[in-house]
Amino acid sequence: MRPVQLIPHVTSVKPRRRKFHTGSTAQKAPLVSPGIIETEETPHRSLRLKPDILTRLDHMVLRHSDRILIKRLLCGKILDTVACILCADLMVYLQESGFSHSAFTFGIESHISQSNINGALVPPAALISIIQKGLQYVEAEVSINEDGTLFDGRPIESLSLIDAVMPDVVQTRQQAYRDKLAQQQAAAAPPASSTNMQGNAKNGENTANGEENGAHALPNNHADMMEVDGDVEIPQNKAMVLRGHESEVFICAWNPVSDLLASGSGDSTARIWNLSENSTSSSTQLVLRHCIREGGQDVPSNKDVTSLDWNSEGTLLATGSYDGFARIWTKDGNLASTLGQHKGPIFALKWNKKGNFILSAGVDKTTIIWDAHTGEAKQQFPFHSAPALDVDWQSNNTFASCSTDMCIHVCKLGQDRPIKTFQGHTNEVNAIKWDPTGNLLASCSDDMTLKIWSMKQDTCVHDLQAHSKEIYTIKWSPTGPGTNNPNANLMLASASFDSTVRLWDVDRGICIHTLTKHQEPVYSVAFSPDGRHLASGSFDKCVHIWNTQTGALVHSYRGTGGIFEVCWNAAGDKVGASASDGSVCVLDLRK
Repeated sequence: MRPVQLIPHVTSVKPRRRKFHTGSTAQKAPLVSPGIIETEETPHRSLRLKPDILTRLDHMVLRHSDRILIKRLLCGKILDTVACILCADLMVYLQESGFSHSAFTFGIESHISQSNINGALVPPAALISIIQKGLQYVEAEVSINEDGTLFDGRPIESLSLIDAVMPDVVQTRQQAYRDKLAQQQAAAAPPASSTNMQGNAKNGENTANGEENGAHALPNNHADMMEVDGDVEIPQNKAMVLRGHESEVFICAWNPVSDLLASGSGDSTARIWNLSENSTSSSTQLVLRHCIREGGQDVPSNKDVTSLDWNSEGTLLATGSYDGFARIWTKDGNLASTLGQHKGPIFALKWNKKGNFILSAGVDKTTIIWDAHTGEAKQQFPFHSAPALDVDWQSNNTFASCSTDMCIHVCKLGQDRPIKTFQGHTNEVNAIKWDPTGNLLASCSDDMTLKIWSMKQDTCVHDLQAHSKEIYTIKWSPTGPGTNNPNANLMLASASFDSTVRLWDVDRGICIHTLTKHQEPVYSVAFSPDGRHLASGSFDKCVHIWNTQTGALVHSYRGTGGIFEVCWNAAGDKVGASASDGSVCVLDLRK
């Protein structure tokens, strides 16, 4: 799953690789007086904002969706006039972008010429404005009682664009809020009742965490929406919030040898934060501005920084951007090289272990190996038939790549064809990772499956089916053969849009723990250096730290924005997290 900002740049792609998102340049739609919205399903029903809405709408944050939304909107089930405006806005975009043939075809098939809407009068960004307002109305209906009060007294939670067009979303969310309120009231009841509730919750958790099969059955997330135990909440004095970015922060990564944290954002900058004990300031930051040449001058690219990676020595940082360029920076923030051969946004970028090559993947369907010393492209691999989403090195000159074309290619520098191709997924392949020995390759997909591959055979070794929605990312544990923790068992973590994280025993091909405390899609997981803990970040604004042996939740932190990325420092005592509201958070896990 991936790409497209819901603004007039519909060819953009979700940071770091693949999901649609509300791009950094989109402006929040101005609020208007309560109006009336009618659909085919509710032809005479008025949806009016409740009394307390206007003062609360600013708390809402728009988030990821995908191309299905546009199809749903344009296929009907919305007011005809609104549909005409949407079509006009899309047609104007196509014309302004030079896609005259596409604009003509779209105009004919949508019958926009038969409407009474004057396209010249449609304001810029009308599409995103209408979608945002529609979300605001639906979120308002979900979260506000008839008397104007919030269900649980907190700001409105955001809906995904897909959820917002589902017919039962209002009833489902409202019931979830009521269940949560009932649980909170039960927790405040006399000790006997409290004990019973805790006992039941514990039993339910053991059932979920003890699962050892590939069944599709999942725990009821809404029933598990109770507040996190106060004993595991990370206190505010152990959480440092770093401010400076002016837009979403999509990616973050610790320097492998020092407490420098790098972050990449929709404000067209990367930043390096010095978090060492002897830093002169608690939030010292270097700003790495991504510029392009225009008229003989360097001007901001105004494109998202979507991927970044430190070399193994911690001396250089590589970044990838939607402007199509990869860049190499020193740890002092100086630009060392600009790598330009991709013909569109870069989705993924990785150093090899030796530190002499950088590997990148882009929307132009190619992957490129770059010479890190000269900045020149060593070889471009044009084997995918659709955008390449992720890459991972097997060795210093061999790598795997995955794509929206559902294929995985294993390529080697100097070879003009893939040395291996894996096929079996039935939808876009979102992420791939080699295990620590380089023998097994894990892949995850929008087809809701996790597959394990070996270079020794063409078919997958394991086809793991347990998630109920798209699997967004995967990570191997730093344990077992080929790691610094050889006596610990190797595990694989998967994060999904079904709001769960699963831990897998790959040798046996079973799920050993299902981690169910998140309430929204999980975008990132990361193992601690010793493999004993797993951090997960979700769009529910929470970072959870889990014990990988027991599946128990040991630490939890709720931030101020949806979490896109989590990462551990080399010492294993700090977790970094990047968020949709422009914040970067550092959690200190030392006692």
